[in-house]
Amino acid sequence: MPRTLKLLLTIIFNCIYFSLALTIKQHRIIKLATRKLLTKISFYWVALAFSALLNGCAVGPDFKKPEAPLATSYVPQPLHQETAVAPGQAEELQKYNATAAIPFDWWTMFHSPQINSLIERAFKANPTIQSAQAALRQSQQNVIAQEGFFYPSIGASYSPSRNKLGGNSGGNSLGLQGNGRSIQTVSNPAGPIFVGPVYYNYHIAQLTVGYVPDVFGGNRRQIESLQAQLNAQRFQLEATYITLASNVVAAALQEASLRGQIVVMQKIINFYNENLEVMRKQLKLGFIAEIDVASQESVKAQAEQALIPMKKQLEQTRDLIRALAGNLPNEDVPEKFELDSLQLPQELPISLPSQLVEQRPDIRAAQEQLHSASAEVGVAIASRLPQFSMTGAIGGMASTPYWMFQSGGPFFSLVGSISKTLFDGGTLKAKERAAREHLVQASADYRNVVITAFQNVADTLHAIQADADFLKAAIRSEQALKLTAEITRKQYKLGYVSYQIVVIAEQNHQQSLINLIQAQTNRFGDAAALYQALGGGWWNRPTPQVGTNLTPSLASPNENMFHDQTR
Repeated sequence: MPRTLKLLLTIIFNCIYFSLALTIKQHRIIKLATRKLLTKISFYWVALAFSALLNGCAVGPDFKKPEAPLATSYVPQPLHQETAVAPGQAEELQKYNATAAIPFDWWTMFHSPQINSLIERAFKANPTIQSAQAALRQSQQNVIAQEGFFYPSIGASYSPSRNKLGGNSGGNSLGLQGNGRSIQTVSNPAGPIFVGPVYYNYHIAQLTVGYVPDVFGGNRRQIESLQAQLNAQRFQLEATYITLASNVVAAALQEASLRGQIVVMQKIINFYNENLEVMRKQLKLGFIAEIDVASQESVKAQAEQALIPMKKQLEQTRDLIRALAGNLPNEDVPEKFELDSLQLPQELPISLPSQLVEQRPDIRAAQEQLHSASAEVGVAIASRLPQFSMTGAIGGMASTPYWMFQSGGPFFSLVGSISKTLFDGGTLKAKERAAREHLVQASADYRNVVITAFQNVADTLHAIQADADFLKAAIRSEQALKLTAEITRKQYKLGYVSYQIVVIAEQNHQQSLINLIQAQTNRFGDAAALYQALGGGWWNRPTPQVGTNLTPSLASPNENMFHDQTR
């Protein structure tokens, strides 16, 4: 008989062995027959076959990490290596450095102790961080729970009972027990014929063991999917940190800008008040008409009206800052922000396009979601294949606890099962098709996230150049209008121009100061946006101190953080 046929017969005999609840006599017969067959077959091949039966393979596609885009630049045209700057404004010059590291605490590049302390407080108290951390811990427990299916399940039970067996159920009597007592109904053949009931106590204790071998890898694929979701949640947590820090910086810059604009607008209003005092005196002396005074009062009212939305926006920005810090609106934060206290980073990092897919947490999370979808296809395929299970029980039963494990009380059972769905209305097949379509969707989502990420970087680089040009023009405009206002005041003193011309020149100068403040704010915002667009430096996170909310660095973006699971 060929060895292959003998091996097949051995496997069939073992399947029959595990598929039937065997009596002791049957167990001995099959065991003897199997032993005789095993002596004629290499033990190596039998062990290999049994290992394959228990461990099996993992069906479905093996995940392969998407290759990085072949782009060599973020923009079609060569990128200017430094920004435009107005003469005498060297502190506004920014240069790109492709080798510069992106620090985890990139906000410290603004050299603002107020921003640093506010972000530290936000990391500790903001609910979004706590929510993301809890979601991460939940994903970790889901993986642990699924891994438990690799092991047998063991249970124990004890069932004491008090019973009455009806007289008409005599054939179902338990009969003679190990302690010599007979549990059976009684009859009265001498007198009136009747069958009496029997009252008895009964105790059953047993230990049960169940095991489901992962023959086709359905459980391994499920764990692979859950592990990928866990990895995705880790990157979601990193994205939460980066987004929160970026929002705090943006709110701080907004506050600093509004405070500067309010100061300028208040100066304009003060100037209008001084001008009105002069015009009212001129009106009394008959030098000007009343309509001139009314016109100036209208201009002042418009300036006061423009100041109100600025103050409202400032208070709303303060509300936002309190919320980002984890406070209620009535719980103020001590930090106040001024543009003069901030320093523009003069060296900006610019990562290679091939590195961006490793640095952006949203891209890494999308990659893990793609990995999860790939594993779910294997889960769906495995559910359509035969399912194996083995259960066993050992215990004792008797009318008294002492005799449960004495003569006549012990029992055991060993059951194997192989099941296969033959018809389900196409449910399992449709689920497999749905899983494959989900994989296609996840792949498209991943590509979309990558494209959006590259767009974010490109948009930010364009904004840095454009806002630098705008700031340069705003500085020149402010300098020119300042000179115009000074010359106009001198001409007014000499009687060459009217006071209205002075007012217009001064108003134009103050408006240029507001534009300058907005342009400076945009430069700070562009720098923050670039750090965020390049990934936020989460891989350079320092080792956390005890008691902090900071999670340790996951891995270098240049390393494959989570090795692909291949079967």
